[in-house]
Amino acid sequence: MSNRELLQIEPLELQFPFELKKQISCSLQLSNKSDNHVAFKVKTTNPKKYCVRPNTGTVVPRSSCDVIVTMQAQKEAPPDLQCRDKFLLQCVVVSPGVTAKDITPEMFNKESGNQVDECKLRVSYVPPPQPPSPVREGSEEGSSPRASVSDNGTVNQTPEFNVGSKAFVQSQDSASEVKSLINKLTEEKNSAILQNNKLQQELELLRRQGKRSQGGIPFMYVAIVGLIGILLGYLLKKT
Repeated sequence: MSNRELLQIEPLELQFPFELKKQISCSLQLSNKSDNHVAFKVKTTNPKKYCVRPNTGTVVPRSSCDVIVTMQAQKEAPPDLQCRDKFLLQCVVVSPGVTAKDITPEMFNKESGNQVDECKLRVSYVPPPQPPSPVREGSEEGSSPRASVSDNGTVNQTPEFNVGSKAFVQSQDSASEVKSLINKLTEEKNSAILQNNKLQQELELLRRQGKRSQGGIPFMYVAIVGLIGILLGYLLKKT
């Protein structure tokens, strides 16, 4: 602002971090560095869209005043976030003791011979600030387990990797036990078959010897051998 202007305005452009369905505010600072008492009035081309507090007031010499401009919640975003709204700040010199209640629209009427300073303010929309992305500790969801190397060169596995390793080892142990049981049963089955074959051979031998001696084979011996064969057959079916 030049020295002849009554108030210094900061900033000269109202910037709103635009977000749908949310009220957004920004501030203006009016500074009076002169020895005059200055009254001001704020106008806008779209009064239904904005709320200005205060929209009128006075600034005493060597002081400043903050004006809050609030944009009402918007349901739609303009194309490319372009805004054509504008604000007009009018300033006049008033007598000491004039307050905001004493300000009238006629004070800012140039046709009445009043010296009115005017400053046009532009409006722009800017993207809202993005929050920082949170850093997730450990491996991300869906990623494969990873191992880290400590200072002494030791590989440190992640908890997910340890759980998977334990499950793999346990499955291997179970498979080994099943295989060992199958081998044991197979050996017992083979042994029973050999015993059965051996008994059959002995029975056949006794029959032949009985025929030669014509005395016959004792019935009790034959019954015992037959019972043993039945038991072996039952064991073979069970295994």
